[in-house]
Formats: sequence, structure tokens, C-alpha cells
Amino acid sequence: MNWSKNASFADRLSAAAEAKKAQLERAAQARSEAESPAAIKRRMARDAVKVARDARIAERRATKLAVEARQAAALAAAQAAEVAAREAALKAEQEARDLSKGHRGSASEDYDGSELRRGVRKGRPGVRCARRGDHERHARAQLHVLGGRVEPVVG
Repeated sequence: MNWSKNASFADRLSAAAEAKKAQLERAAQARSEAESPAAIKRRMARDAVKVARDARIAERRATKLAVEARQAAALAAAQAAEVAAREAALKAEQEARDLSKGHRGSASEDYDGSELRRGVRKGRPGVRCARRGDHERHARAQLHVLGGRVEPVVG
């Protein structure tokens, strides 16, 4: 602070000019160092490392996506096979049940409501429900629809 009070205006101008000149020299030196062959080689090496790293990342990503796609395809195939096996088992079971009971046709063809008219209750034909006005509802509650056949509940 004392320097600026004791220095004349010309001294301060010359000091500012020297500071500006030193700053410009430092900037020129930095620019020449940045454009030197060694600096260019370092930049090229960094760029090559960056390109190689990006290629490895892309390769890992592609491998991961391929693995996920294979797993999804395997899962879908397993689920489809499971569904097909389940359907085949159900169909075979239904056919076996139909053959054992001598039944041919669908559930709507099999059930004509005669069980309700006869008063089937708990598997005992001919036993009517206790409530006369509600006997169809009670008898219907006691029937099971089992694989296309309506069977009374035993129990």
C-alpha cells in the first residue's frame, strides 16, 4: 500500500505495462507448449485410451444384451413348453375321465337340470330339500361342476 502512495503516476503505468507483458509471455509459452509435438502425442495417447475404453464398454453392453435376450428366449420357451404340457395333461385327463364315465359332449349337453327337479341333495337321489320354495337353490349349491360333468357333492 505504501508503494502506491509513494510511486508516481508514471511508475504505476510502467509497472502495469510490465505485468501485462509478463502475462502475455506466459500465455504465449503455454500455447507453444500445448502445440509442441510431445503435447500432441500425449493428447493422441489419451484419445486412443478413451476410444479403447468406449469400445470395451460397448462390447460389454452388447454381450449383456445378448445374454439377456438368450435368457428371455429360454424362459419363454420353457413357459410355452410348460403350458403345452399342462394343456396336454388336462386334455388327457379329461379324455380319460370321459372314457371312464362313458361321457361324450360338453358340460352344457350333460347338465339338463334333472338333478334339481329330482331334488338331488348331498349325493342322495330322491331326498328333497327341507325348504320347499328354495329347493332349487339349495340343490344347486350342493352340486359340483367337475370337468364337464355335474356331480353331486358327497359328504
